[in-house]
Amino acid sequence: MDKNLGFHLVGEEEIKKGKTTDIYFENTMDIFEQKGVGDENVVAEFTASSFPSDWSWAVFCGLDEVLHLLEGKDIDIYSLKEGTIFRSEGRDGVFTPVLWIEGPYKEFCIYETPILGFVCHPTGVATKSARVNKVAGDSTVMSFGIRRMHPGIATVIDRSAYIGGCDGISCIAGAQEVGIEPQGTMPHALTIIFDDPKKAFEAFDEALPEDVPRIALVDTYYDEKKETMMAVEAMGENLYGVRLDTPSSRRGDLGKIAEEVIWELERKGVETKIICSGGIDEYYIPKLKEAGADSFGVGTSISNARTVNFAMDIVEKEGDMVAKRGKFSGKKQAYRCPKCFTYDIRAWDEKEKPECDCGSEMEPMLEKVMEDGEIIVDYPEASEIRDYVLDQLSKVEADWLE
Repeated sequence: MDKNLGFHLVGEEEIKKGKTTDIYFENTMDIFEQKGVGDENVVAEFTASSFPSDWSWAVFCGLDEVLHLLEGKDIDIYSLKEGTIFRSEGRDGVFTPVLWIEGPYKEFCIYETPILGFVCHPTGVATKSARVNKVAGDSTVMSFGIRRMHPGIATVIDRSAYIGGCDGISCIAGAQEVGIEPQGTMPHALTIIFDDPKKAFEAFDEALPEDVPRIALVDTYYDEKKETMMAVEAMGENLYGVRLDTPSSRRGDLGKIAEEVIWELERKGVETKIICSGGIDEYYIPKLKEAGADSFGVGTSISNARTVNFAMDIVEKEGDMVAKRGKFSGKKQAYRCPKCFTYDIRAWDEKEKPECDCGSEMEPMLEKVMEDGEIIVDYPEASEIRDYVLDQLSKVEADWLE
């Protein structure tokens, strides 16, 4: 075996040993060792001073891996619940802390890099998924994007997408991660191997178990309407739906194609689902829903979602308020209005709950999740976190459509 070949993956032990951190943290630990410092008690908070250009809210994701990494360390952690919808800052302009760590700095110095990695990308994916779900409404959304990213993070992507609101996952391991059955359709390759769409549809129907939905991909060789009718002939009443995947590079307008296919199906008296995929995002879905699409397979726009750029900053040292330039010192609590989701960030020792401009009493959102290195909460299943996200979505705006 060629020593230069292999999967470029890091294991759990390497992460826990600090091998995925930036070198300057290792150098910092060496300095601490030589100079006898680093045991100072600090509070380090994680904030995102801004979101990607048109995001006014985000879905916090990835806390579970942070807790797994830091379990057993001599620290306390306060955090938003995973799945909480948050704003980048409160109404007073103070950045929203999504979590903070308190303890000797040496206990977690080398973990700043992986902690940020655990929350930055997953929060972006979960947020994109939630934005898609927001406009999809009752329509089914399936996560199809793992093929665009390294397989080593497939389960991270699909867990985040599911938590954000995706109904289905195409990846086998991703579906296992969140406790659901994987969902999919069929590849163009199946039709190509059989040389004929109808033969491929017949083989699909004959070979697979009854509980696999018969969704025919109808744009391999011929016009979508023609292949749709071939699927109807091949599968009959077993046909669950047809998938339209025609890219714009082939002069395809999915909305118009969906309207044409629906017209032909209605003329034949056939009821079946219309599933659209290929270049789908939260901007395109409203047009496709208007055209009559029932479900959406969303890939790259979710799996390669823009990252939320969290940063970690020390805001207290040995009880004294400190902060670098551009940051706000001191331990804080994040309050949220239960009606409009406005945030207000207050000093931790201010115990009076603020009142929102809409008249509602705001609620404290940061809770203690780790004490002296012990996880003190019963961590929810992915499905419970997803339900929490979906419950909150009605309170936030789809302002990118305005």
